[in-house]
Amino acid sequence: MASPRLPAAIRAPFEGRTWRALGYVLIGLPLSVCWFSLSVSLVSAGAGLLITFLGVPVLAGALALCRGFGVVERARARALLGLDVAAPEPVRGRTGGAFSWMGAVLKSGASWRHLLYAVVHLPWAVFTFSVTTALWAWGWAFFTYPLWRWVFPAYTGQEGLQLYGDGTHDFFLDSPFEVTATCLVGLAVVLVGPWVLRGFVAVDRFLVSGLLGPSRPASRVTELESDRGVLVDTAAADLRRIERALHDGAQARLSALATDLGRAKERLAEDPGAAAVLVEEAHGEVKLALRELRDLARGIHPAVLTDRGLDAALSAVAARCAVPVSVNVDMPQRPAAAIEGLAYFTVSELLRNVTDHARARSARVDVWRVDDRLMLQVRDDGTGGAERAAGRSLEALSERVGAVDGVLVVDSPAGGPTTATVELPWRTRA
Repeated sequence: MASPRLPAAIRAPFEGRTWRALGYVLIGLPLSVCWFSLSVSLVSAGAGLLITFLGVPVLAGALALCRGFGVVERARARALLGLDVAAPEPVRGRTGGAFSWMGAVLKSGASWRHLLYAVVHLPWAVFTFSVTTALWAWGWAFFTYPLWRWVFPAYTGQEGLQLYGDGTHDFFLDSPFEVTATCLVGLAVVLVGPWVLRGFVAVDRFLVSGLLGPSRPASRVTELESDRGVLVDTAAADLRRIERALHDGAQARLSALATDLGRAKERLAEDPGAAAVLVEEAHGEVKLALRELRDLARGIHPAVLTDRGLDAALSAVAARCAVPVSVNVDMPQRPAAAIEGLAYFTVSELLRNVTDHARARSARVDVWRVDDRLMLQVRDDGTGGAERAAGRSLEALSERVGAVDGVLVVDSPAGGPTTATVELPWRTRA
């Protein structure tokens, strides 16, 4: 049976999350004073010096310093709040020189957002620090009043606790009612304080992620550049694979065929029987070369896929698979040729893994459409344990699918079964 847990309102003052948030707020004020002072003074100096040649480098240096502050703030948020914010896009000058770099810093929106964070965060840090320390100090002081009243006894007169040395003002906190009321007020503040603190750090999380992270267009550009690199690498790998297959397979057989036909031509007049044997061997080489070329073309983009679509093409792949495979394709129309080709390649690679590694007795392929996504699923009853490690075929396939905004998810516990699910964007055939 699960052990009973205390309510969240009671656990909150003692949770590590609360104390990490408290540390974040307490550390935030001195850091914010430092960020504000340096950034505002340097930017003001740079703006004032713009009438001279010194203004631009001073201003660019101030913005670069603000980006350095952002590194510290993102690390602090990551360590104490569990907020992982990616660094903004790096500053790159067009020519690589100092003036080019300064121009890139001044044009960078991320640099100005870091400056805005340094300016805006100071009043917010002052407010959160003041409220948090007040709530924490008064709450715990009131809640633990009987303890420190007993540990640190004060001079008491005949009428109670004397707070002032002249004896003109007496404050009575020795009666059970007054002590109990003080403890209850302190307890209420202690219980409410963590939720107020979490509201404060929620605003901090918004400021860090909104002002110190990468801009969305730039993030998207970086993602597209990465995807383009994956596509280029994939295309280069496919070209190398095709070249290797042609060189080691069909080209070698055609070279042997040319040699055999040349020998047959030389012996045709002298020894027709030997020439006929050589022609027969050459005929067998031609058949093998044609089969290899046909398999190579089928691996690139089979004719049946172009003519009849995924259902027929995947059924042909399943028929050649060493494991019995059932195919179910449910699509009202055909997707774009590029998506259709990628879906065919993905299922072919997954079925190849089933044949080579899964030790399965059967497999199943399902293809269907959900809104604007093309769904592929390959399941087998093998031994499982498939991994998406670097350099493995599944990782390469995941990168290829991700290059078109697709997703590959593999569920393969030890002992099986294995389920590979792929989502591809649906694009209508032109």
